[in-house]
Amino acid sequence: MSETLQILAAHVEKALPGKVTGHVIANGELTLHAESEAIVEVLTYLRDNPDCAFLSFIDICGADYPEREKRFDIVYHLMSPRHVRRIRVKVQVDEATPVPSAVDVFPGANWYEREAYDMYGVAFTGHPDLRRLLTDYGFQGHPLRKDFPLTGFVEVRYDDQEKRVVYEPVKLNQEFRNFDFLSPWEGTDYVLPGDEKAK
Repeated sequence: MSETLQILAAHVEKALPGKVTGHVIANGELTLHAESEAIVEVLTYLRDNPDCAFLSFIDICGADYPEREKRFDIVYHLMSPRHVRRIRVKVQVDEATPVPSAVDVFPGANWYEREAYDMYGVAFTGHPDLRRLLTDYGFQGHPLRKDFPLTGFVEVRYDDQEKRVVYEPVKLNQEFRNFDFLSPWEGTDYVLPGDEKAK
């Protein structure tokens, strides 16, 4: 399997010189490293070339490494039903540099690019509808960045009296906790059902 992946990696690197900059084989899976500005060309080649035939788009995910100059990895996962194998394509970008959208190559990338934009703040040029997907309107920041505050800024809840959604400063309520580190069945202020029979 590793030899087959080595041949595939060499084939793609030879076909796309300067666009695919390297590869890694780990745990029986091939990861290609590509230049971010060439990602559309790389994905198109992997889809259309008969030796690759990666027709099935699985997802796009991100990873944040704040200590690096290009802090974000954008990772594309593809599958070839014809050859029964998977491939991962990674590109590195900084906070200001947008990545070309893959929606024209794989229409299923639409949702995942919006998610990466919402969670990490990575912009995709040429995306037909790049809006937030998982966070609320007016949300400040990007929750999966490693420099995002752990408690956030505000919390959102529905208020029954006002009959609307309200924003409030974050409160971490502790009064309902009663910890007993010895046993989950002992040390409570109340009698659990069935305990009265043990006496």
